[in-house]
Amino acid sequence: MNRTDNKKLVLEKLSKYMDDVNLEKISRINNYELLKWILEVVELVRPRKVFVVTENPEDLEYIRRVAVERKEEYPSKYNPRHTVHMDGPRDLARDRENTRILVTGYAKIPMINTKEKMEGLAEIREVLKGIMENKEMFIGLYCFGPKNSPFSLYGVQVTDSAYVIHSSNILYRICYDVFTTRNNIQFMRFLHSAGERDENGWSRNIHKRRIYIDPEENIVYSVNTQYAGNTVGLKKLSLRLCVYKGYRESWLCEHMFIIGVKGPGDRISYFTGAFPAGCGKTSTALIADTVVGDDLAIIRNVNGEARAINPEIGMFGIIDGVNPRDDPEIYEILTSRETEVIFANVLLTDDGDIWWNGKPYPPKPGINYAGRWTPGMSDENGVEIPPSHPNGRFTTSIFYLKRVDPRIEDPLGVPVKGMIFGGRDPDTWVPVEESFDWDHGIVTKGASLESERTAAVLGQVGKMEFNPFAMLDFLSISPGAFVELHFRFGKLLREKPRIFGVNYFIRDENGKYLTDKTDKLVWLKWMELRVNNDVEAIETPTGLIPIYGDLAELFGKYLNKEFSETLYIKLFSTRISKHLEKIERIWKIYEAINDTPRKLFEILMWQKKRLEDARMKHGDVINPFSLDRK
Repeated sequence: MNRTDNKKLVLEKLSKYMDDVNLEKISRINNYELLKWILEVVELVRPRKVFVVTENPEDLEYIRRVAVERKEEYPSKYNPRHTVHMDGPRDLARDRENTRILVTGYAKIPMINTKEKMEGLAEIREVLKGIMENKEMFIGLYCFGPKNSPFSLYGVQVTDSAYVIHSSNILYRICYDVFTTRNNIQFMRFLHSAGERDENGWSRNIHKRRIYIDPEENIVYSVNTQYAGNTVGLKKLSLRLCVYKGYRESWLCEHMFIIGVKGPGDRISYFTGAFPAGCGKTSTALIADTVVGDDLAIIRNVNGEARAINPEIGMFGIIDGVNPRDDPEIYEILTSRETEVIFANVLLTDDGDIWWNGKPYPPKPGINYAGRWTPGMSDENGVEIPPSHPNGRFTTSIFYLKRVDPRIEDPLGVPVKGMIFGGRDPDTWVPVEESFDWDHGIVTKGASLESERTAAVLGQVGKMEFNPFAMLDFLSISPGAFVELHFRFGKLLREKPRIFGVNYFIRDENGKYLTDKTDKLVWLKWMELRVNNDVEAIETPTGLIPIYGDLAELFGKYLNKEFSETLYIKLFSTRISKHLEKIERIWKIYEAINDTPRKLFEILMWQKKRLEDARMKHGDVINPFSLDRK
């Protein structure tokens, strides 16, 4: 039987689950392997009917409508395109424990949750068997990057959640047309089911929540969960598949924004930046002069130059604390009557208003992620229930931003002049510091990143944890292999991006933050000057920091505020003991990872000696004014 006959047979079997309109849509797809997989899925989960999403406005409107009709989303009184989704009190963040990489033969990946592949597939298929009975299945086909870009990947989302497909339609370029005109596409596959939902609309069988990732087969299974980080395939689930492919092909898939920062004469220099969730990543992107992307980046070598694309066209940001004073643009988007936004795990008041922490007025009674809410409510342990969850989210189009960069659709991306790594660090890193070179930055800024845990991950908030490249939750290879990939990638570049570490969360002895939200604009402007060699820097044992006079000038120019020498000393003093303690922690972690490249330890040892020599000369805390300019 030839491929044409095979396709006819598959379509004939699919016709039992589709009306004529959707059967015609899917029959236009040329990729037989995709059609065969869809049939396998349909016969496993047994939906009542199947809907295929195209770029047709009627399809998009249908998804919006059924999301509301099925109570997966609740509309605002003030804007019907503003809807609220509730995940439920036990489904409010990424589930590390039950997110596992499937591996063959019980192989282990250091620091990564794994499960034996055959065992995992047998388990997940048993859970998925018949799970969509009496439900509608949705199929969405997306580009993970600009259409027709050689950087772009492709993804197919299959789900019984209108919320998940609605979110995907906002976040990604719908590429049904590409799948119908090309038959040679390699594609990622994402199979999701919310499972049985209770009277509140929450996934009932949370104890059977599973997110299993098979990088060899390019597929992710997600079940009994609704939180977008566990379910929207092309978000953080695709990142694991993308990392695996990049590792094999020597390019980078990163948890990074892509921004443009203007310098003298309206020069624009592009930066990527990696921060764990809740550490200022979105706010940094939104304070920049132009925005290419706020969360993910694919970075490839083009003729010796690092160039980056944004795989997405939407934003899935933390909403907690977004307010009209500090975040005027995003606040305007979230409160506009003209925008489309899906809010998650915030408060929908009885009078139809959407409230989150950051609104300039008090909340009223309504419903939230935990059910019915009234001011002062407590849970069964007597702990007060906040009206809006700290990991509450918004999903909206990036094109609402006034400063979205037109090069977001450039098929060859933008040239990367600098990479930024940042986390919540109360007492070690200074607000901004440049590494000595690419390899030094990869080790001491990216591979050594630590941060206080936030509400974006289930577990103890505030605990300091190791999070290399802000990617530990999204790796499908070991941290050691990921470091080696960066060394390998950098070695092939003619011009390597500068690497910077930033820290917005340094505190004084009383626990008070020493910088304001808006100060990050100054750090960006200084980095832009550095990558173009427009300002000198002070050499410290750990890297290159700004000269006081340059910062004072930038604070006055961009923020119209004074920057005192006293504050400069507090912010930019080198705390030798803290850095040495950090090196010991990082060394022990990588020592236990058997594929860590030797170069990492050599750089850590060199860094340690610099710190010890500096302590002999300057003492344990080094005032930046005591160091020479470079």
